[in-house]
Amino acid sequence: MSTIADVAARAGVSKATASRALSGRGYVSEDTRTRVTDAARELSYVAHSSATSLATGRTQTVGVVMPPVDRWFFAELLAGIQDSLLTLDYDLALYGVPEGSQMRDRLFENVLPGRRFDGIIAVDIQPSALELERLQLTGRPLVSVGPYSEGSTAVSIDDAAAARIATEHLIELGHTDIAFVGGASDGKALSLGDARRLDGYRGALRAAGLTEHARVAGAAPTMPGGYAATAGLLGDRRNRPTAIVGVCDEAAIGAIIAARRLGIAVPTELSVVGIDDHQHADMFALTTIGQSPREQGHEAVRLLMQRIDRPDAPLEHVAAASALVVRNSTAPPR
Repeated sequence: MSTIADVAARAGVSKATASRALSGRGYVSEDTRTRVTDAARELSYVAHSSATSLATGRTQTVGVVMPPVDRWFFAELLAGIQDSLLTLDYDLALYGVPEGSQMRDRLFENVLPGRRFDGIIAVDIQPSALELERLQLTGRPLVSVGPYSEGSTAVSIDDAAAARIATEHLIELGHTDIAFVGGASDGKALSLGDARRLDGYRGALRAAGLTEHARVAGAAPTMPGGYAATAGLLGDRRNRPTAIVGVCDEAAIGAIIAARRLGIAVPTELSVVGIDDHQHADMFALTTIGQSPREQGHEAVRLLMQRIDRPDAPLEHVAAASALVVRNSTAPPR
């Protein structure tokens, strides 16, 4: 089996130069890169991750910390991260653990500080327990995805603006009785992103002079959660809202299903708006605020590679694109 030393000897360069040429990290001239890649092909050389680590001082591994990937957003985001890392010949070490669990405490206290990564991508980290700050203490390049990004390079959408735009769309159609589905009314069970979406909803009502109509149906940000909360809202015929803003598309789709089960037509009797542009949003003709978590995954890897190559570079915050996507779940009130 050929080694990096064999490739270097055939190309007439040092082992370190050969490693840089094959890994794509670090400068080599195009002529040198061509000689090295030609030599590797002629020798049928395949780089071994441990050998690359010895030559470059890197592990070729990125740690990813995120909630469990049983929700569409996190699964799509992870797919984008993995796609980009595979393209760069990086391995991925995934830690998907729920907030507030003993396992998560152990992860931040003992596991992550002891692992060797070239960098870390932290997804939807909450301010509680100073988790982002604890990751920064590991001294590794760090990129966060989500609304909490104190002192880190980050990529996120403006959650408050997303909910504000969704609510304003309903107000412009003529709705005044608009409920928010998916938030916890006491705020204790809200993630930071969901809390900012709730703030955006309330801010839009306040700006329109509709604060007295605000009501929040606490629920998990899932289809069953949205279904249960909406069924409760719509059960009182005399006090039904004419429109609903879902904290996410999954909650909004649950709201549409609940309305249909109760014989309430969407959008003629109830308008519904979500946030995310979930893979099922078009199936339910859901008006939503679109975003691409897969693209955010790609962007997170790009930002992390920059920080790995230039650890002292200024922090960067990338605002991911989001825009109103109008479908057939919204209409003027009757």
